[in-house]
Amino acid sequence: MSTATDKKELLDRSVSSLKGVGARRSLLYSRIGVRTIGDLLRHYPRSYLNYSVCEDLFTAADGENIAVSARVDRKNPPVRIKSGRTMQKIYATTADGSSVELTYFNNPYTGARLEVGNEYIFYGKIQKDLLGVSMVNPVLVQESETGILTPQYALTEGLSSRMIASNIRQVFQEKDFYVTDCLPEDVRREYGLIGAEEALRKIHFPKSESDAAEARKRLVFEELLVLSLGIKLRKSQVHGDKPGYSDISADEFIESLPFELTGAQKRCIGEIASDLGGNRAMNRLLQGDVGSGKTAVAAAAVYLAWKNGHQSAVMAPTEVLAEQHAETFRSFLEPLGLTVGLLTGSVKGEARRILLEQTASGGADLIVGTHAVISEGVIFRDLDLVVTDEQHRFGVAQRATLGRKGYAPHTLVMSATPIPRTLSLIIYGDLDISVLDELPKGRKKIRTVLVDDSYRSRYLGFVRKTVEEGHQVYIVCPLIEESEALPETLSATEYYEELRDKWLDGIPIGLMHGKLSSSEKADLMNGFRDGDIKVLVSTTVIEVGVDCPNATVIIIENAERFGLSTLHQLRGRIGRGSDQSWCVLVSSSGSSTAKQRLNLLVETDDGFRIAMEDLKMRGPGDFLGSRQHGLPNLSVADIADDEKTMYTANSAADSILSKDPDLSSNPLLMESVRRLFNESGQVLN
Repeated sequence: MSTATDKKELLDRSVSSLKGVGARRSLLYSRIGVRTIGDLLRHYPRSYLNYSVCEDLFTAADGENIAVSARVDRKNPPVRIKSGRTMQKIYATTADGSSVELTYFNNPYTGARLEVGNEYIFYGKIQKDLLGVSMVNPVLVQESETGILTPQYALTEGLSSRMIASNIRQVFQEKDFYVTDCLPEDVRREYGLIGAEEALRKIHFPKSESDAAEARKRLVFEELLVLSLGIKLRKSQVHGDKPGYSDISADEFIESLPFELTGAQKRCIGEIASDLGGNRAMNRLLQGDVGSGKTAVAAAAVYLAWKNGHQSAVMAPTEVLAEQHAETFRSFLEPLGLTVGLLTGSVKGEARRILLEQTASGGADLIVGTHAVISEGVIFRDLDLVVTDEQHRFGVAQRATLGRKGYAPHTLVMSATPIPRTLSLIIYGDLDISVLDELPKGRKKIRTVLVDDSYRSRYLGFVRKTVEEGHQVYIVCPLIEESEALPETLSATEYYEELRDKWLDGIPIGLMHGKLSSSEKADLMNGFRDGDIKVLVSTTVIEVGVDCPNATVIIIENAERFGLSTLHQLRGRIGRGSDQSWCVLVSSSGSSTAKQRLNLLVETDDGFRIAMEDLKMRGPGDFLGSRQHGLPNLSVADIADDEKTMYTANSAADSILSKDPDLSSNPLLMESVRRLFNESGQVLN
């Protein structure tokens, strides 16, 4: 007699324990992340095919995927065509007398199975023209598959959806098959959710679209609830207890600034001050669009740390940006009595020794630098505030190392990359969020236009005119050097030479890309900032770069090769002064999708709207980049499409944790949380 434990252990068994799953299929399964029977059941269909037979071919739309029942009338023998491929034509007739021409390429097996005079069900895209109705490479459908939704899974070569469905069906037929439900009954009842086992059966083998929708509703909610619980538990671990600051007034700092802060900046400073005066370590994200004034807000935080007797550190991803930050923080803070030091790989010898002594003794109140600030020899007397700029450009280990330079220091993360709120709940769920949603007064909206390269002489003429009027220009290319694989894509090196020798001869022009050394990049950016270089040709290394108010034009070549968020970041390099600025997107792509994407940049400068569209198009993995942490892989939920469920699940997680802070009363939920986070390489205590 099998026990509940035996039944549970079924899900932990290897897929190789299933009939028909030998060494080869086990290897194929491992390639799609399926090693156990539990993994197999959580490998949900990504779509369904509806093999309901079309009764009236005449009413079917051209290009529609349908199932057709037809009798084979004639088979032409396979013929060899170009590239050594084979082609076979088969002619059939439907019950209503319509003729269908079936063409199979490189598929002699299907043609051999079809017998003249027999009736078969074919599924595929129909094409209608003056010559009649045709289908290319239609799938042969078994009669038992008609009238139901047939699951389609993510695959690897050698593995078919039919194989996966067959193995899952076998699991459901096991006598000791059993699934524990991690959702408490009151939660299922409150949100109208079906049970776990019913959801699994209906997601894999729905009898109707409503079955599939009901199953998906349950599984998406469960996955997002488990994700939210894990993030909130991690957040409670991150925020350590510590005494609050006694003086959290930033009035003196605000009054000392030579400009008026926006309402959003004042609000964010207030939120930070409240954190610093509380009884736990601050862990806050300061998120603001390009040019929204994040540095002034961060400087206020540094000022408050100094007022309360503590040191601060600011870490930037590049030397150029670190140098700019050091200059900006000095202008804000040194008049108030703070000492600001710059530590990068370029600071060597006696200057480095003196700076390290000041840092260790407490003589330096703020150290601004690159990852050099986390190197072994850097010791702080009392580091209590850590500020990380463009934090997604640092690895998890680097950020953790900086935090260990102090004792549970307050953390402020700055990002100019707009993140949709749903995604923020996930990747920044362990941070409180402050948003700068106003631009400083006097900034004019950047005008954005989309043209193709037939306009090159006109927009490069505009570049020359802009320089003659005393302003500067960025020109961005997607590649450093010419590529045989992308012959239509401009490279920065070749374009720079063409501009220097032909289009912009006589104008001081520079070339910057990722292969240059840090000192070479710094020299170029300093030359551009000082006005010695009038036109800077670059790859995306300027995406996060120097604030140059005199730059009023940016030309982005082959714009279709960049993500929307990257284009928005690049556009943010201009418009920093009071003069009208222009962004010219250049694309000769014939793709209507590419034009639709780029026109969004023309229509709006709302970074959050652009980010949401970018998220929908690229998915969270590509959107964030491979080094981003905090995003376990989701099996069924879609961050862009399941926005409402994300909020609902987040609220449910708050409710559960308010009654059961460590999930000790909900061990199945805790087990699900650990599994989700452990699979993504994260560990929850």
